[in-house]
Amino acid sequence: MSPRNPVIDDPVIIASAARTPIGWFRGVFADLPATELGSAAIRGALARAGLDPAAVESVFMGCVLGANLGQNPARQAAHGAGIPFRAATVTINKICGSGMMAMAFASDALLAGSAKIVVAGGCESMSNAPYLLPAMRAGQRLGHGQVLDHMFRDGLEDAYETGTLMGHFAEATARQYGIGREEQDAFAALSLERARNAAESGAFAAEIEPVTVRSRARGKAAGETVVMQDENPSQANPAKIPTLKPAFGKDGTITAASSSGIADGASALVLTRRRMAEELGLPVRARLVGWATHGMEPRDFTIAPVPAMKTLLDRVGWSVGDVDLFEVNEAFAVTAMIARRELGIPPDRLNVNGGACALGHPIGATGARLVTTLIHALASRGGRRGVASACIGGGEAIAVAVEL
Repeated sequence: MSPRNPVIDDPVIIASAARTPIGWFRGVFADLPATELGSAAIRGALARAGLDPAAVESVFMGCVLGANLGQNPARQAAHGAGIPFRAATVTINKICGSGMMAMAFASDALLAGSAKIVVAGGCESMSNAPYLLPAMRAGQRLGHGQVLDHMFRDGLEDAYETGTLMGHFAEATARQYGIGREEQDAFAALSLERARNAAESGAFAAEIEPVTVRSRARGKAAGETVVMQDENPSQANPAKIPTLKPAFGKDGTITAASSSGIADGASALVLTRRRMAEELGLPVRARLVGWATHGMEPRDFTIAPVPAMKTLLDRVGWSVGDVDLFEVNEAFAVTAMIARRELGIPPDRLNVNGGACALGHPIGATGARLVTTLIHALASRGGRRGVASACIGGGEAIAVAVEL
């Protein structure tokens, strides 16, 4: 008799997945810190699982732009969702892969027996990233001081080629792969069209947790607005896409449309083992089959999802043809376009509800948002297997496989 395999006999499952709407930069969520968005997403995930917050033992949350948020944003987000202080909490910074890495850590903790019920996800408010005064600690003695943008310094710029935005690396990769302006514009337009269709058809309704925003405008009576949809898709004008100026150099091919939008949002998932879910009567939305990472030279980060997904597929014993849907983060259109080309992903299986070019990319939250959207898309389309992947500033990528 062959020995029992606990990973097969009692796998890690996802009981629920939820996300907030995604707000545009200084848009509907401009007055909400990342921690409040995180709390909203966690509340949504707990409600969808029918789970008492007191049952959660650990919380892993991605958050990249943590300056001025206070200690351990993951703990604040958990507490705001009603999870008791006795729960262990960890804030993860793996740039664009933070939310997906939170899921990977949660899975490993469950398999190791370190926890029985875990919340994983990510939260980000790029709108509230502060400016930094690096000389103030020692004292600005004379002359003009330096002011740094926390969002740029710690989120969007390369750490090795100081001051170089990720978009400049993406431009070089687009040239390397011969991907021109028209192709990228067409991809961005398709992303927007799919995101609009998903919103209008109600495809996003099951995954979105509405967020109540309190008005703080001067001279106006306090009021409340319930945000139920992503902000950008309904406002963007696809006719303007071909007219936009290059974003990273006058001769560039990447524009604001074929780049991910600066945005605010959060996503969260409830994970446990199958037997625990059965014992508690929790839903089983998907099985977390596996995860993988891959590292390259920092300037090649937009290519990294390809080997990350190849490693993952080999690890779980799947081929591209076995996968019903892929979610590849559109940090830049070229990221998803390269993955589509190199892996041979059919266009109708990739980012079927649009991606970050249309929705926006709240960096610490996007990894979890990709998996959340993937699970709901598989369920609504009758699919079974899905793979999500995100490129990561610094030269890495992460990928996760799920099965309904």
